[in-house]
Amino acid sequence: MRVFHVSTVEIRWHGRGGQGVVTANEILAGAALKEGKYIKAFPEFGPERMGAPIRAFARISDKPINNHSQVYYPNYVVVLDHTLLSNPMVKEGLTEKSSVIVNYPDSKEKLKAMFGNHHVYAVNATKISTDEIGRPMANTAMLGALVKVSKLVDINTVTAELASKFSGKFNQEVINKNIRAVVRAHEEVQ
Repeated sequence: MRVFHVSTVEIRWHGRGGQGVVTANEILAGAALKEGKYIKAFPEFGPERMGAPIRAFARISDKPINNHSQVYYPNYVVVLDHTLLSNPMVKEGLTEKSSVIVNYPDSKEKLKAMFGNHHVYAVNATKISTDEIGRPMANTAMLGALVKVSKLVDINTVTAELASKFSGKFNQEVINKNIRAVVRAHEEVQ
């Protein structure tokens, strides 16, 4: 199911070291590639330590991508850790067409107040991942939320890419738990 037909879509992820931001970005890129799209996906690390703020970037297009810089004006901003919302880099480059998707335990109304006219989506990915995976690892759940909001790739392509990327690293039970987290966040994002 190819729904999104914009030439190039840019995504910026915000999280902390160890939260799986890079992994989620790689799964998204792999799914887009499987659907015949062009992709650029790369991380940007600050201090390379657990818990330090990090960003990852992705471009997805129906045409070859010649831009190799970081994403300055994202179509989508995905925030894995809501404690980063006070960081000015989260809002950097947002346009009136940008959408922000946040792992957020409170009401969407509070988020709207923080982001003004931007399209804002909330999902409690920490709760979903704790329920489904057994630990607060929200990256795969946030991937499911992004896929629902953006319609960049099909959810089935994402879950297949996740299974492929995780095979050899994790047993089938862990893979299945992560797939459930992706699907549940896809259903629950608002």
